Amino acid sequence: MAIKDVCFKAFTDFHRAVFVASNGRVAGHLVGMPVVMLTTVGRKSGKTRHAMLTTPLELGDSFVLVASFGGDDRHPTWFLNLRERPEVEATMKGRRQTMVARVASGDERSDLWKRLTAAHPNYGGYQRKTEREIPVVVLDPVG
Repeated sequence: MAIKDVCFKAFTDFHRAVFVASNGRVAGHLVGMPVVMLTTVGRKSGKTRHAMLTTPLELGDSFVLVASFGGDDRHPTWFLNLRERPEVEATMKGRRQTMVARVASGDERSDLWKRLTAAHPNYGGYQRKTEREIPVVVLDPVG
């Protein structure tokens, strides 16, 4: 495992522990965005997996995630998991809910990308670091 991956995992584990212990009251925002604890099912292991993410856009009851992985050439594991099994659980602002993930494409992706990079230019920087198109994921509530 690369040093970047080890450091990222350590930070994420600590962040998740604080978030869970405080029900999102502590560590519920990061760089001006709400934090989401995304729970997926591992596509290979079948085990429950948790990822601590930020959501740069909220769309009513739905919200957007960006699979940037800091501009890495690889997709983040959470994205690969939800692409395989799109029903996920999201915990944000002290509320846990079942949601269905979908990858935005076409005009929807273009519109969302413009909006999120205008509000958070770091995502544009991540895109410049990699040749892969960074996926934009919309989580919609179930029911």
